Amino acid sequence: MKLSSDHVVNTFCKENKPALRVEAPATITVSTLDCYSNMLRQVGTEDTIIPSELINPATGPIYIENAMPGDTLKITINKIEIDSMGVVSCGDDCGPLAKHIKGHHLERIHISDGKADFLDKFQLQLHKMIGVIGVAPAEGSLRNSYPGRHGGNMDTNMITEGTTLYLPVFVEGALLAMGDVHALMGDGEVGGSGLEIPADITVSVEVISEKSYDFPIAEDDNNFCFIATAPTLDEASEKAVDTALEFLKTRLSLETHEIIMLMSLVGNLQISQIVDPEMTVRFTFPKKYLDTPYF
Repeated sequence: MKLSSDHVVNTFCKENKPALRVEAPATITVSTLDCYSNMLRQVGTEDTIIPSELINPATGPIYIENAMPGDTLKITINKIEIDSMGVVSCGDDCGPLAKHIKGHHLERIHISDGKADFLDKFQLQLHKMIGVIGVAPAEGSLRNSYPGRHGGNMDTNMITEGTTLYLPVFVEGALLAMGDVHALMGDGEVGGSGLEIPADITVSVEVISEKSYDFPIAEDDNNFCFIATAPTLDEASEKAVDTALEFLKTRLSLETHEIIMLMSLVGNLQISQIVDPEMTVRFTFPKKYLDTPYF
């Protein structure tokens, strides 16, 4: 089952018309545009002004027939297949380093043998990941550039091949959409851009009935990752560790203060991105210490 990049939305909203309906469990391949709607890929487009509604297009939404509010949508990222060329940019309008430059700068980067050729000088190892993936919020409309409880533009490096992402379901059908794939992006995305690239994402979706957490949770072979967004890094950090603590209380036969000490010893608080309208952080905790090492 495949969904083409002809079907994109620029908001997460319960009013969006489904581009595809599936009954979970299901496996879907989703084709995505890059975060600039593929508009900067050709020579001569360096000065193209991209309308804000075309930034971070997300392919979808996908209506999951048996997903209901209060459930969790389980999304396993099986494979990310990327194009052979992507773009990276920086400008005086985005990110903490914007004050050091003037105008907008763009590089087109070719990819081969699992590496990105940057400036004909550096062969950079790829780390394919999904920047935007989320579901519709209960009310209102959130532009794709926003991260939040629904997922959205989390720009979190752990959302990659082999990871399972758990998202709370707020509306009937969940209305899953995704895009903004990066071939490579450093934590923080401090220049405002990763290596932005079109891709085909193959995911498997399942519904976990009547079980939900406040924020997205990711899982790989070794860790759980608790993702939180807020206007400041301090607020996002507090939300991430609060979510982690509540989760760990049900999976460790320890007193609360003992869990907190363990979190401080083996957990890691990391910055996902600081360039979106709100800040995103993650707290990772090794599964090997859990009495119950599953979601």
